[in-house]
Amino acid sequence: MAEIIKLDGIIPEESDGLRLDQALANLFPDFSRGQLSKWIKAGDVLLNDEKPKPRDKVREGDSVVINAELQIQDEHWQAEKIDLDIVYEDDDVLILNKPAGMVVHPGAGNHQGTLVNALLAHAPGLVHIPRAGIVHRLDKNTTGLLMVAKTLQAHNSLISQLQERTVQREYQAVVTGVFTAGGTVDEPIGRHHIDRKRMAVSESGKPSVTHYRVEQRFRAHTHVRCKLETGRTHQIRVHMAYIRHPLVGDPVYGGRFKMPKGLSDSTREALVGFRRQALHAGLLGFDHPSTGEFVSWQVPMPDDMQQLIAILAQDAQQLEE
Repeated sequence: MAEIIKLDGIIPEESDGLRLDQALANLFPDFSRGQLSKWIKAGDVLLNDEKPKPRDKVREGDSVVINAELQIQDEHWQAEKIDLDIVYEDDDVLILNKPAGMVVHPGAGNHQGTLVNALLAHAPGLVHIPRAGIVHRLDKNTTGLLMVAKTLQAHNSLISQLQERTVQREYQAVVTGVFTAGGTVDEPIGRHHIDRKRMAVSESGKPSVTHYRVEQRFRAHTHVRCKLETGRTHQIRVHMAYIRHPLVGDPVYGGRFKMPKGLSDSTREALVGFRRQALHAGLLGFDHPSTGEFVSWQVPMPDDMQQLIAILAQDAQQLEE
């Protein structure tokens, strides 16, 4: 489904000499520079009644006309009354705590019961925002904080902050093996060369940086906090597996399950029974799209991760005794 966009304006003095796509991003802040560039390349933008290129320079007083289509919500996305754990909401943004098991976007085999379906019921105006306002995602079985843009201007702002790597995102995870210290994984991530549903460290991938620090060590596992500079699909899961510390319970990147020696029966049972990646997005912060003020939120780990950590800690204490 598409919405017809008709805009016109005059290049102001402060944009004199800029590239057209940069000038348009300043002139029409409701739309991202990437979207405006697509319209320019598609011939939907006229600069002084001529079809320009994104790199063309503009001058003060130039006239701009845009007559384009904006692709919005997929026509198959339906609103569904589903409870949401809303942490914060105002006219611009919505912050929620996603539970394990909830898919973010409708797709093959998941047309109902997704976060998008729930959001459209809670805030019907999101039908006019690309991807129902969701600017980043969490995997189905990852829990924690997600930000949703409720206006086009907020959508543009949050995407720009993600691209500029200024959004603060901290995750908590339980990984296999014992870390001696924190560190950084700076390895590009792209599609796996054989299994296209998986991601992998790849020379042809996109730059990806994950910082991690040790929160607590156990007999054969570690509770870590991870901070993202980039936001690639499955980034933490791929990076931790790459350095041979895959997340507990990860069905895709965890490798062949090996039970460490010496664990108590209760610890063995807890590890076998933990059937999702032990990953939680616990902290989120960014500059508010309207006020420019830095805002942030934190939510505790869900019960299953807290219980897992408590059991691992008890097992480690028995080892010391």
